[in-house]
Amino acid sequence: MRISIKSRNPNMPEEAPVTKETLGHQKYSVEELETELKREERKSQYKATTKSTISVLIVVTALSILVATLWMPVLRVYGTSMTPTLMEGEIVISIKGSDYKVGDIISFYYENKLLVKRYIAGPGDWVDIDESGNVYVNGEMIDEPYIDEKAYGDVTIKLPYQVPEGRFFVLGDHRATSADSRLAVIGCVAEEQIVGKIVYKVFPFSDFGSI
Repeated sequence: MRISIKSRNPNMPEEAPVTKETLGHQKYSVEELETELKREERKSQYKATTKSTISVLIVVTALSILVATLWMPVLRVYGTSMTPTLMEGEIVISIKGSDYKVGDIISFYYENKLLVKRYIAGPGDWVDIDESGNVYVNGEMIDEPYIDEKAYGDVTIKLPYQVPEGRFFVLGDHRATSADSRLAVIGCVAEEQIVGKIVYKVFPFSDFGSI
């Protein structure tokens, strides 16, 4: 028996004869079947590996965001109140905690703004500042090597000043212009306002390291 079908190839004759033998199923060798099976297995393994990698990346990203939010907030410095220690535009990392000592740099919220100042005195401490800008805590002048130029600055509180319970007295390193605990309108910082202690500078990369 001989049948004919129309050819879809314009270069072929309009009708091409097809014999009974040409309609049989194509046969594959064992080697070809094994090769195809391995190829399918590799495709499945690749898809599984890709899904696993994406899942791991999602989890790592989520954990990084959680850690950055809850334990190590990343902050950008605005203003010049902490120069020369911190310059405007620099990016720093803070660590949450409550064990602060004189000289630590802390970040805290004030009227929905995030400020960065230096911890000077804690609850119950007496703070005094002389006309030359020397700072005294409980009658002893503190050493402040991080300051380029001391200044009395804008002071509207009555000195000597006792830090209230649950509060912290803070000053900016640029004493001539910094708005800090010397101003009654700002006052001391409550513990619940504090975000954390600034410990690392991560940008610019040339200044990367601990503070």
